[in-house]
Amino acid sequence: MINKIFALPVVEQITPTLSLRKMDELDVIVVDHPQVKGSFALQGAHLLSWKPQGEEEVLWLSGNTPFKNGVALRGGVPVCWPWFGPAKQQGLPAHGFARNLPWALKAHNEDASGVVLTFELQSSDASRKFWPHDFTVYARYKLGATCEMELEAHGEFETTSALHTYFNVGDIAAVKVSGLGDRFIDKVNDAKEDALADGVQTFPDRTDRVYLNAEACSLIHDSALNRTIEVIHSHNANVVAWNPGPALSVSMTDMPDDGYKTFVCVESVNATVPQKTTEEKPSRLAQTIRVVKR
Repeated sequence: MINKIFALPVVEQITPTLSLRKMDELDVIVVDHPQVKGSFALQGAHLLSWKPQGEEEVLWLSGNTPFKNGVALRGGVPVCWPWFGPAKQQGLPAHGFARNLPWALKAHNEDASGVVLTFELQSSDASRKFWPHDFTVYARYKLGATCEMELEAHGEFETTSALHTYFNVGDIAAVKVSGLGDRFIDKVNDAKEDALADGVQTFPDRTDRVYLNAEACSLIHDSALNRTIEVIHSHNANVVAWNPGPALSVSMTDMPDDGYKTFVCVESVNATVPQKTTEEKPSRLAQTIRVVKR
């Protein structure tokens, strides 16, 4: 899918390294820089891919996900806002509406090390169908040797949120994640609370855990691709580790049946403790990712 995005015809050359393209119904921005390649969907300010020079693709994007207006994309970094998980009210979209609405590219610049892009979403008639509040949310991305992302929300409200990052791995059976924390809510086991005995999370089957005492830095150890990915979390209460396993993967139409084998989600999240946003103090959620060794 990522190769397909880079092969799309250019609709507009925004700068020497940024171009606007169209994937089915959605506008896509492609970053083709000497130090980094990446792509975004304007819907959801959704980072689809990030590949620093000399590395394998770091993010995972489903080859089955439809690029349709209002349909959430599977893979990359979905922005879950203003709620994480199922909505309290029936009929509202899971993980909020921000990932299903078009954002505007408000600012961009580039230098020898990479690019910076800022996207904006404002309250509108479309958002008020789901949520009554006035807001402005910015999503900032700095792509180069590292990938830095930050959400910044302005208004008067409380939210839960996530940067729901899908990481490309060689084989989920050979993946270990450390630096998550100790205690977790196990959503596969009736939301019971448990503890990670040895500090290392593996993924033998479906796994969905909300870590309560989140550490500042998680490490994805991928022996199949012979690399470690560092995930630094900021302004978060939780870290989520997720993989659907074989049965759930087969049931998901926007994912190949064996899709679970080649990704793991390690997410910077505010789930158990809502964030309060005021006019005086915006709320933030941030994550930095880096390939630290091969």
